[in-house]
Amino acid sequence: MTKVPAITATFWVIKVLSTTIGETFADFLAVNVGLGPLVTDAVMAIVLAVALVIQFRTRKYTPWVYWLCVVLVSIVGTQITDFFTDTLGVSLYLSTGVFAVVLAVVFLVWYRQERTLAITSINTPRREAFYWGAILTTFALGTAAGDLATEALSLGFRNGVLIFGGLILATFIAYRLGVSQVLTFWIAYVLTRPLGASIGDLLTQDKQFGGLALGASATSILFFAVIIVLVTREQLLVNRHGIAEKGRGPHGGHRADYLWAAAGLVVVAALGLGLSSTHAAATDDTSSSTLVAADQGQPAAGQPGSKTGGAVPARKAHPTTKLGDLTSFARIVTDVKGKVAKNDLAGGKNRIKDLEVAWDDAEAGLKPRDSGKWHQLDDQIDTALTALRAGNPSQSDCTAALTTLLTTLNQFDGV
Repeated sequence: MTKVPAITATFWVIKVLSTTIGETFADFLAVNVGLGPLVTDAVMAIVLAVALVIQFRTRKYTPWVYWLCVVLVSIVGTQITDFFTDTLGVSLYLSTGVFAVVLAVVFLVWYRQERTLAITSINTPRREAFYWGAILTTFALGTAAGDLATEALSLGFRNGVLIFGGLILATFIAYRLGVSQVLTFWIAYVLTRPLGASIGDLLTQDKQFGGLALGASATSILFFAVIIVLVTREQLLVNRHGIAEKGRGPHGGHRADYLWAAAGLVVVAALGLGLSSTHAAATDDTSSSTLVAADQGQPAAGQPGSKTGGAVPARKAHPTTKLGDLTSFARIVTDVKGKVAKNDLAGGKNRIKDLEVAWDDAEAGLKPRDSGKWHQLDDQIDTALTALRAGNPSQSDCTAALTTLLTTLNQFDGV
């Protein structure tokens, strides 16, 4: 029996949503939990290996196992590209080309061994191995191609949604006009990776970056809830009628499948916009309180410059800077620098965690504006993090790293 699902509307909805879940969860472990990229990469690779062992040991398509593997493959595939780009400094142009060649080689070897690439024929361990190898490569390629478009070419995630969504629509039209099902499936599969990432960034990024400011946690929970509902339905249908009936026939016909897929998208859109509006209203109230306090010559409670923080850094206009308002990051650095000046290195270490999380959350919005300046700041933030997190941190090293970082932030501040 085939070990993969029927290609239906719900299949594509789950695939797109799982892409965002995979990316945000990896960032959560690396930054918020504090595991770091290397530990996160190792942990996710091990978990993926265990999940794939379970997948290979199952005798038929089991939705919850299959989609768990897809989410984990999306994490590892993304991490592979990020490792080449961020750690080794490989150009996105080069990595996109390399992964495209690797995928072509996988397909070539697969076809020469099995004489078919049909998705409906994944019914032997060897074909399944080729299938998951191709899936992993598509995620790496999709990540590289998506980053190339939205970051290196500075198209941004809003344009990314339109571009990749349009390309998927064009692929669907080509399929309906008679182009090979195998070819159109794998093209669409690659494109869903950058589409899902762009949709996730659109929801999570702050409004100043062109997003809806829903936040990574709320977006992940929303997407995960929709995935759970759709996968549960798939599992129930498979348990009752088998895979052949899941996407067609009287029990799980096309019409019902389209309705479930549409309902999932409506829930994501409605709750996403609703929660975004609520979050924006709360943010506006907080901002108003801050401005009132500033007008009175006093920093707002809990803000840098109050009794619990350092002085608010001066804001200077730099019309040629594309990064925009960097004041929120400068405030945190000023606060950390104040703690270090008092030799409170432990307090500085705890506080700079806020900078790491905030910077990571804003990456999708900031990086496409000016990749060169973003990388310069990113390197300086890493230097400050390393200095404060050293086994025996030096006050002078921490002060020097923070001073350099604060100077660059104020210089690049585009307000």
